[in-house]
Amino acid sequence: MADDSKSDSKAVIGSYVAVGDSFTEGVGDPGPDGAFVGWADRFAVLLADRRPEGDFQYTNLAVRGKLLDQIVADQVPRAVEMAPDLVSFCAGGNDILRPGTDPDEVAERFERSLVRLTAVAGTVMVTTGFDTRGMPVLKHLRGKIATYNGHVRAIADRYGCPVLDLWSLRSVQDRRAWDADRLHLSPEGHTRVALRAGQVLGLEVPADPEQPWPPLPARGALEVRRDDVHWAREFLVPWIGRRLRGESSGDHVTAKGALSPEDIRMRIASVA
Repeated sequence: MADDSKSDSKAVIGSYVAVGDSFTEGVGDPGPDGAFVGWADRFAVLLADRRPEGDFQYTNLAVRGKLLDQIVADQVPRAVEMAPDLVSFCAGGNDILRPGTDPDEVAERFERSLVRLTAVAGTVMVTTGFDTRGMPVLKHLRGKIATYNGHVRAIADRYGCPVLDLWSLRSVQDRRAWDADRLHLSPEGHTRVALRAGQVLGLEVPADPEQPWPPLPARGALEVRRDDVHWAREFLVPWIGRRLRGESSGDHVTAKGALSPEDIRMRIASVA
């Protein structure tokens, strides 16, 4: 059975490859140069801090908007070639959001890809989707996401993979954990996921990802309505437009590739 906490992993992880879509690329967590940081980069720093200086390799292959088959075609072979100590594999979420997709079928393709990664990587960590109960539009897909999550957990059990369970991460139910587009995490949201990923692998993390948020002043119905209208105009309508045109936000985006922990730390510090 898969265990969400592998306490011995921290002693052996000298290389890490992140595979996925916008979530793993880090959309919503911009660095000083406009490129994104994100939970995977932040998690890589946690791992690197437990190794001698210069003795850690990290590559982020994730690209926003990518479907499972695109990730399998473009990123998985590169991860297999590198055969790292750790791979984080988050894929299928964009497929699940598309009308008419079957979470059972997506999970079958996910499992075939996972087999390729587990054959060469020391550990493959998979992720579940978030609980979308409080999200406009996406709340209607909650059952579909939950079904896919169940498959991901069952697949992880079969192959002994640790699970980064985002559905159970209660702190990201707060709106401050999300970017203005309400589709991607904010810098604080990405930070909390990185801390949770550290916990999953048995690391001692510098803060509790479930630490309560400071209280917020109450918002009136008019303010909420105004925010919803602004969000729909600025983010929802363009997102739907891209879907109708068959476009992806990642069509002209290149993966970040190899990154040094020192560079990530500088980028985080410059926007903190």
